[in-house]
Amino acid sequence: MGDGLRYIGVAERRARLGLRHRLAGAARAARPAEVAESLVALHGTDPATVYLAVGARLATPAKTVADTERALYEDRTLVRMHGMRHTVFVFPAALTAVVHASTGLAVAARERATLVKHMAAAGAPDAAWLAEVEESALAALARRGQATAAELAEDEPRLREQFRYGAGKSYEGVHTVSTRLLRVLGVEGKVVRGRPLGSWTSSQFRWAPAPEHPELDVAGAQAELLRRWLAVCGPATEADLKWWTGWRVTEVRRALTAIGAQAVSLDEGTGFVVAGDADPAPEHVEPWAALLPALDPTAMGWQRRDWYLAPDLWPSLFDRSGNVGPTVWWDGRVVGGWAQRKDGEVVWRLLQDLGGAERRAAEAAIAAEADRLRGWVGPARVTPRFRTPLERELTR
Repeated sequence: MGDGLRYIGVAERRARLGLRHRLAGAARAARPAEVAESLVALHGTDPATVYLAVGARLATPAKTVADTERALYEDRTLVRMHGMRHTVFVFPAALTAVVHASTGLAVAARERATLVKHMAAAGAPDAAWLAEVEESALAALARRGQATAAELAEDEPRLREQFRYGAGKSYEGVHTVSTRLLRVLGVEGKVVRGRPLGSWTSSQFRWAPAPEHPELDVAGAQAELLRRWLAVCGPATEADLKWWTGWRVTEVRRALTAIGAQAVSLDEGTGFVVAGDADPAPEHVEPWAALLPALDPTAMGWQRRDWYLAPDLWPSLFDRSGNVGPTVWWDGRVVGGWAQRKDGEVVWRLLQDLGGAERRAAEAAIAAEADRLRGWVGPARVTPRFRTPLERELTR
């Protein structure tokens, strides 16, 4: 490309994606924890996404729900907690200290300051009172093991206190101390989401004490998180890295320097891979199909997505806030969307033109993936938390 850097084109990036994101047939994983370790993080804002993202990447997905629940709530090899961009993710347990130090500490400081400010503006009790309630609530949670906010309020009634925030503003409202405080404790790494109140698709969770982890140096933790992500998602641009992590550009650059990241040339400019990872990917990866859920970590992995998701598909596949819905993939790119109807049928639609023989191969492979998904989901019904135009249309 004229700059002396190794050029990595779209075809090679798609081949890397299929292998490293466990989507190509030969690259599929055996266990849920293996999927999470490969992807670094699974989006957890929509609870069903975790299971659907895992199932799409397992060689044998029949026990996806049972095995993922065991990893989350019994073996605790997976942990649901706040992470990058103040978003809920599911991480491998071994990565929780890195995530907390690299992204959680700064967000936590802002969240606590905002809570204290809102309470003071409403004439609510001061920070000392809040500290007492916090200590009491954490002690109650330790005794119970897991609990809802309502259950904790039985032990610490002050959690039920309410205060009005944003008086006179368009966003004026009333918050309960428990709602705001538990959120702060979550980003501070003191509590995590426990078992849901309902099935694996439920968005109502109990709280649980956070697993103990060492306190790490912020810069070192940022370097480690970026190294892990870049090993899975590289090449990526500086803008991709800043968007995914939620860090300042100075922090991204510091971490890139710390890990000795290697610059490469991409169609959109300079990208980066981990040191020694610029060698060509396998020239041929067997074509693969996948049905990925809303907010899947692959579909949401980069800020610039043109190399795997054509811009003209955005209006159909994204909601107004930029959340991606269920997507159909063929050989490294998004070609359509899917949905589950009330009777359990998994339906899909191609949005990209594919030529004769390729279209037949793609349709056969996508249909097989739809059958595979319907088989392991069983009687459950999955409706994305953030619904998109095509998903709504397909379920009519």
